[in-house]
Amino acid sequence: MSWVWRKLAFLFLKLLIWLEFPGVQHITTKKLARWLESPRSQPLLLDARSVEEYAVSHLQSAQRIDPVAPDLAAFVGVPLDVPIVVYCSVGYRSAKIAQQLQGMGRKNVLNLEGSIFQWVNEGRPVFNGESLTGGVHPYDERWGGVLRRGETRRDAEVARSGAEG
Repeated sequence: MSWVWRKLAFLFLKLLIWLEFPGVQHITTKKLARWLESPRSQPLLLDARSVEEYAVSHLQSAQRIDPVAPDLAAFVGVPLDVPIVVYCSVGYRSAKIAQQLQGMGRKNVLNLEGSIFQWVNEGRPVFNGESLTGGVHPYDERWGGVLRRGETRRDAEVARSGAEG
């Protein structure tokens, strides 16, 4: 998929998500990256993808939440002032989880625009456990089409060699 079609696909997906979940607040990948690098108190990152997807890669320190049957009771003990950022592959499943968390009275819940696919397409780091990796689970062949192929692996290798160098 060319960069033009990829960009249009992301814009279309974002529009659909905003229309489907109008009450959900969003954060861009750029703003989240700056936040994670800042000394500000860090958000709780929730990965709303399957076990298989999470096992391939995730954002550093992200916790997985089941997108189909989320255990929302597990968050009752998390203080209400702790910001939560939810992501999935492209943003739909995470918006649904964000909406459910808001329904529990949480006000500071954000959905990551473009989610992990946009994060990786921009060359941002993803992890397998605590190790930097370049791969991301494509969800399926159709949705995987919005991922930039080859470049994510190279970017991770460059980042890794720079960290070792």
